[in-house]
Amino acid sequence: MVIAKEGINTDSQSCRHLIAVGRDCLALLAVAAAWILSGNGAAQASQPTSWGASLQAAASPVMEDVHWFGSFTFWIVIPIVLFVAILLAIVMIRFNAKSNPNPSKTSHNTLLEVAWTVVPILILMVLAVPSFRLLYKQMEVPPADLTVKVTGYQWYWGYEYPDFEGVSFDSLMLSDEERTEKGTNEPRLLAVDNEMVVPVNKVVRLQITSADVIHSYAMPSMGVKMDAVPGRLNETWFKAEREGIYYGQCSELCGKDHAFMPLAVRVVSEEQYQDWLAAAADDVFEANKALRADLYPQSNLKLAAQ
Repeated sequence: MVIAKEGINTDSQSCRHLIAVGRDCLALLAVAAAWILSGNGAAQASQPTSWGASLQAAASPVMEDVHWFGSFTFWIVIPIVLFVAILLAIVMIRFNAKSNPNPSKTSHNTLLEVAWTVVPILILMVLAVPSFRLLYKQMEVPPADLTVKVTGYQWYWGYEYPDFEGVSFDSLMLSDEERTEKGTNEPRLLAVDNEMVVPVNKVVRLQITSADVIHSYAMPSMGVKMDAVPGRLNETWFKAEREGIYYGQCSELCGKDHAFMPLAVRVVSEEQYQDWLAAAADDVFEANKALRADLYPQSNLKLAAQ
């Protein structure tokens, strides 16, 4: 009895030990998952994704409206597609030569012609009203908190903060070797040496031009896409609603390195922005280095969560 009792106690202790080990393993996995999702590993980013079939996650009021309008259009298109498909099926089944050997000789139908003229007009009007409203919202720049002048070059972007003397820099794509030397997980063909830095929840007015050929400044997460035309200053705006890094690319064919002309916008807090701005007037490289050290003390980069 004593032996049996001791055996039972030993088995119970082993079970409790195994349960404790399993619980600790699950805790470690949870910590690892949190570490990865927080940006210290292979984090998601506001950037193009493999096999993506929808728009990038919205990070500004304009892009939220773009998402809404896309969904609104989708639910109008679906019934139209189904209606046309049903009509085609009816025509193929009911009016083929075998089922209908003596076709009708009707030349027209006034009611039907009025219907297929008026109904599409009404559908287009339903689409036009929110479309023009969204276009107006994109083009009408509200009172801005800061202005950034963007100049397109073959094949990189130049940034200037006209409200602050001495703050200007160029932004070039990092090569694979430079990304390796930097030791970050920044995305290939999208990472740049100097990002445009702006504060969160502030209206940023962009003045966009070009020094050579036509480029196009496209930042999908913010709902921004504006041509950079030589000799012309185009304006648009955005208001980033969360901190992080947001990537885009030139979307106007501009020469042999068009595919290697990315853009990156780093959105930070107001305090971090003011510190960066003061340091950038003297040395942009050191200002960016200090900003990253402040943002990611345990990691060189944290990408914007989708």
